[in-house]
Amino acid sequence: MTVLNDKLNRQSASRIAAAVKSGETTAVAVAEDALARIEAYDAVQPQVWISRASREDLLAAARAVDARVAADEDLPLAGVPFAVKDNIDVAGFETTAACPAFAYEPETDAGVIERLLAAGAVCVGKTNLDQFATGLNGSRSPYGIPRNASNLAYVSGGSSSGSSVVVAAGLVPFALGTDTAGSGRVPAAFNHLIGMKPTKGRWSTRGLVPACRTIDCITVFTDDTADARLIDAVAAGFDVGDPYSKALADRPLGTRRIGVPRREQRVFFGDVEAEYLYDKALETLAGLGEIVEIDLAPLLEAAQLLYGGPWVAERTAAMEGILASNPLAVDPTVRAVVEPGKDMSAVELFNGIYRMADLKRHADLLWEDVDMLAFPTTGTTYRVSEMLAAPVALNSNLGLYTNFVNLLDMAALAVPAGIRANATGFGITLIGPADTDRALLDAADTYLAAADLPAPPPLDLEGKMQTVKLAVVGAHLKDMPLHWQLTSREAEFVGAFETASSYKLYAIADSVPPKPALVHDEGGAPIKVEVYELGVAEFGSFTVDVPAPLAIGNVTLADGTTVKGFVSEPRALNGAEDITHLGGWRAYIASKG
Repeated sequence: MTVLNDKLNRQSASRIAAAVKSGETTAVAVAEDALARIEAYDAVQPQVWISRASREDLLAAARAVDARVAADEDLPLAGVPFAVKDNIDVAGFETTAACPAFAYEPETDAGVIERLLAAGAVCVGKTNLDQFATGLNGSRSPYGIPRNASNLAYVSGGSSSGSSVVVAAGLVPFALGTDTAGSGRVPAAFNHLIGMKPTKGRWSTRGLVPACRTIDCITVFTDDTADARLIDAVAAGFDVGDPYSKALADRPLGTRRIGVPRREQRVFFGDVEAEYLYDKALETLAGLGEIVEIDLAPLLEAAQLLYGGPWVAERTAAMEGILASNPLAVDPTVRAVVEPGKDMSAVELFNGIYRMADLKRHADLLWEDVDMLAFPTTGTTYRVSEMLAAPVALNSNLGLYTNFVNLLDMAALAVPAGIRANATGFGITLIGPADTDRALLDAADTYLAAADLPAPPPLDLEGKMQTVKLAVVGAHLKDMPLHWQLTSREAEFVGAFETASSYKLYAIADSVPPKPALVHDEGGAPIKVEVYELGVAEFGSFTVDVPAPLAIGNVTLADGTTVKGFVSEPRALNGAEDITHLGGWRAYIASKG
């Protein structure tokens, strides 16, 4: 599998185009390589695709590009293979929106596809999605569930699920997605990608199956900001055939004042790693400008109108035909989301429009206090099994920081901001006023250079064993009486660490074998611990064996990360000896001879 990981390295559209134009390679050779990559990854996740070009058609398209290069055409994307979310029309492919009963064969290309093909790009296929682009997780498709490229147990993010995975897996250098409530940003975060959501109207939406037509955007996933710039330079522009298209504009963006949610308004749904990684991102941003805490409430109210207000009816309007003719063909969760729109009245709609205008004015005034926003892209992530068990509630959690952006006419750029222990990505989104798209790319370059993030983790090609890191502080340390409870579960030693300085250590009275109690206390000191990694099932069986008054909770290490570890009930301190000054259990045992 290491060989396959090496073969599926991520690609650069900029480098491929330059190599084809210079004669270093050909579009046909690039297409052959894309076919080999796709075939290799089919052994892992064939469900990321809904349809693909035949080998003959793909090579014919590549030969045509080589002929255009030979004729000295200026092709910014010469020979670059790309994929398209299957709610965007590409002539020669069915458009399904992940609903077979809805499928049709478009006669013409969508507006952005026309531009990309004219620039020399080669479309290799259509990618899977949450049906009718309704979802932020990727599990709502009859064509299968695309999974996180770095950990197959976790969601890929949606609704642009397949598009994010094919870029993260190195199958194509870029892929188009769409974004109404975060669908072009959430999958980018989970898969360690750049997700560019342009200003409404910057990229044509002609040829897009609408979700909420007035706020839909076509987006792009890339591995770096250089490719996002390149695609934007090709795709952006006025389209007279799109009534929501507008004249191209590039507005400057200050980055001195960076707006973030107030501390008490930051929600991470129990994901302590996400909270830690966001704090680290803010530390980096604080070195680049002034962090300004803002009130998130008006933005969240706007977001609520998308799924809890009359904008639901706009999704219903987009699906009116199939809901009337064949409602059972619609995914049950998607149907449950959109059917309430049938009962929305015009009065409710206009009241919603009026309230949104109030909130839009508030958002516009916000830019007098801050230059841009830097929010978590999502507060957490979920396993596929968790999402299937609670598809509406958990999906809603994923949209907390994304749903308001299009409603309030903002530009947004999702960028990586760290890696969880389970290899899934955490990201932040830089948000600015309309038309600051290029300026946000510049701001992202500055942030990424300062953050110096690690490279994306290897692809998960066969399903990772789910593991938990556990800090032990006493009788489970190496060579101590209960260490066998770890070795018998094949726990792997991660390393010796110290806790944060907010802990005290006590020797529990009359404990056999002798055991300590680790207690959170701001007046404490660093305590030495050892960290081990166990499978989830093994961790569960280990926890069952932990006797009262001890328990397993969260322990913060000196570097700020949080792992599972031993904590204790208050009764553990009855008659206990405070040994904090010794710095750890080994020193205490040594002091007893």
